[in-house]
Amino acid sequence: MKKLTRHQMRENAFILVFERIFNDDPASELLETARENGEITITPEVEKMFLGVVSNQTAIDELIGANLKKWKMDRISKVSLAILRLGVYEIVYDDIDNDIVVSECVKLASEYAFEDDISFINGVLGNIVRARNASAGEN
Repeated sequence: MKKLTRHQMRENAFILVFERIFNDDPASELLETARENGEITITPEVEKMFLGVVSNQTAIDELIGANLKKWKMDRISKVSLAILRLGVYEIVYDDIDNDIVVSECVKLASEYAFEDDISFINGVLGNIVRARNASAGEN
């Protein structure tokens, strides 16, 4: 298995999270299909990110919804929703620097989403990071 950069792992996990929006098959089946077709590389890290989003999706969606200003969840594009879910998972459940997570999600948005979605994703994730920092007593 080839070595992937953290960005490539995140991108592959994003693709799986995006696919899951349209496909109610069990996560294990989506992973197996992805392995079989070879379009994306599934490393243990990619699998961990994807399964982390899937297993925490209700809490992740609640946090996203609580940080939307004048928006409803059903108005968010599917691409943006997948990026936000992955970003919130990493911010809340993974030990990754929040600034890096936000930056990487913005980079994914610039590659896959519409121009307006980039600032939207940056704003929602920024609100979540600021709220978590404030509740933790950080600046």
